[in-house]
Amino acid sequence: MTSRNLAKLIAGFASDKKAEDVVVLDMRKVANFCDYFVLCTGNSDRHIHAIAKGIDEELESFRIHVRHKQGVKDGRWVVLDLGDVVTHVFDRETREFYGLDYLWQQAKSVKWTN
Repeated sequence: MTSRNLAKLIAGFASDKKAEDVVVLDMRKVANFCDYFVLCTGNSDRHIHAIAKGIDEELESFRIHVRHKQGVKDGRWVVLDLGDVVTHVFDRETREFYGLDYLWQQAKSVKWTN
């Protein structure tokens, strides 16, 4: 599976868990540490946990393993690192504060829905 298809798949999994503001960014021309970012927002710490867990479980069903997870205990910003694709699940306040959408505005947005 290509990293682009993986990012789109993850975006769909996040959407299935009712994540809001789901965005896929093509990072290949603006960063050297990954190919794609998936950014999304949850409404509460429980919702953020459910989104992250849902993504992880769906990936496992494809035999794709998350290399590193961070922020799971706090529940304000969970990072799921798959190497070529890095997923960020935020609460609204944290997403606005860190502004990754703005910070990486040079990255092209990828349409992930059908």
